[in-house]
Amino acid sequence: MVADLLGSITLPSGTVYDGQTPEQAAQEVLRGAPGGLPVLRRVALAWVQTRRRKVITHVLATTPLTREAVGRLSCRDPRAEVRVLPTMRVLKDLTEVGRLRALVALQALATGETAYIEGGVVHPSAPPALSQIP
Repeated sequence: MVADLLGSITLPSGTVYDGQTPEQAAQEVLRGAPGGLPVLRRVALAWVQTRRRKVITHVLATTPLTREAVGRLSCRDPRAEVRVLPTMRVLKDLTEVGRLRALVALQALATGETAYIEGGVVHPSAPPALSQIP
């Protein structure tokens, strides 16, 4: 699933607020699934230290969804349309950062592991400082 925002393909995203889990945040980003978005598990965790703060991105996988089920979903951003597109098209259209997250997440989904990306570098496991993140 991707968000088509005025012709720009992105991975659906949103903020995880204090006291909220990434799975709860995902429910707010993509709405419309009967019973809520069927989150399977976190497949990637990426972080980058900016000048002011550390930005942490959780990439979650859902259980398989039909095109009909995806068609019922809507993004928090009303300008975006949730779409199912061929993987190669999505990878071509994503930014370099988005492409890395998507490829690493797909590999982690296939291997049953969680991938960790720090500042654009893929690591085999989470550093101790991130092992506390829910």
